[in-house]
Formats: sequence, structure tokens, C-alpha cells
Amino acid sequence: MTIKTSASLLACNLAQLALEISKAKKSGVDWVHFDVMDGVFVDQITYGSPVLKAVRASTDMFLDVHLMVEDPTDQIALFADAGADMITIHAESFCTLAEVLKDIRKRGKKAALAVKPLTPIETVYPYLHLCDMVLVMTVEPGYGGQAFIPATVDKIMALRKTADNLGLKELDIQVDGGIDEKTAKLVKKAGANVLVSGTTLFKAENMRAVNDELKKAAD
Repeated sequence: MTIKTSASLLACNLAQLALEISKAKKSGVDWVHFDVMDGVFVDQITYGSPVLKAVRASTDMFLDVHLMVEDPTDQIALFADAGADMITIHAESFCTLAEVLKDIRKRGKKAALAVKPLTPIETVYPYLHLCDMVLVMTVEPGYGGQAFIPATVDKIMALRKTADNLGLKELDIQVDGGIDEKTAKLVKKAGANVLVSGTTLFKAENMRAVNDELKKAAD
């Protein structure tokens, strides 16, 4: 599968948001990763749909929205209308997962399901037919710059095998947390094909070189 990179805005200079996104695009990054945190599901609070609307107006990049919120049910319409291309909800959130995933798709958006590092990957299997992507968190959600958790590699492998066995060979598997040139090799070998990177990309002296290396490392 084609390897894609998604730049996490958590690590960018938010005072120059449009410029940072433009830099990512010029550097060959494929997607923008937009982390939404409500201060309940995770401790941090980040940004909401009005900020996404502003981002949408400033770029034509694919907007990959990750909802780390306790109940995403009423948020789907807001982020869909604000310009999200894909909306990811958490398997651990308090909602009817199947109904929310269906709602995302009804609104013409791609739907994805995320799992925390300690959540069994089998949790997502009943919903794979409703997903365009599964996000395997490779750190605990809530903060950028954390170290990659090696045990998550086995979850990626199990997910890819199960998806293939179900005939879902086009299912994207995204990884988020501690992704750099070294860990990219591990997750790609396990079956991931969408790499979220924040600090590694935005703090790089040469973002294009690092982005190219991430994709190369994943080959």
C-alpha cells in the first residue's frame, strides 16, 4: 500500500498555523492531522471546529480529524461541516460506535476508529466494515512528543492480518505517537501505511528531507 504521512498540528507553531500547513504541503506531507481534545477523555484541551473551519479555508490538504472526546456523537456534524475529510472516533468513547461511524459516512466523510495502547485490538474487529481506517495509538493519547510504545507493533500486525482475512485489504492503518525514521520501519513492516508525525516533522531543520526519509524508512 502507498505510504502516507500526516502532520500533527500539535507540534506546529500555532501562531503561524497557515504558514506551517503550507510548509508541510510544500514538503510533500500528504495529510494534516487535527487533534481535538476535550479535557475529559484526555487531560488536555486543544481546538475545536471553528479552528478547523479556518484551516479548511487556508488549504486544500486532506484534513484528518482525530476526536479524543468523551462522546463524539454531537461533534460529527460540527467537524463535517467545518471541512473534515476523515473523522476518527475512539473505541473507548461513550457512544454507540456503529451509529456514529455510519453518521460520519452519511455526511460524505471517511470514518475511522482509534484504539489506545492498552485497548485490545480485537475491540475494533466488529466495526471494520464501517471503517475506512483504524488508528492504532502508539502512545497514550493527550500529549505530543511521547516515546513510541514497542508493544503496539503486535496490534498492528494482528489488525492487518484480520483485515486481509476479511477481504479488507484497502483498509488504512494509521499510527500516531513517537513516529520517526526508526519507528516508521517497525510500523510499516507490521502493516501500517499512514504515519502521523508531529515533532519529527515540525521541529526538523529540513521538513522535506525528514518526510522523504519517513516514507523511505517505511518501504
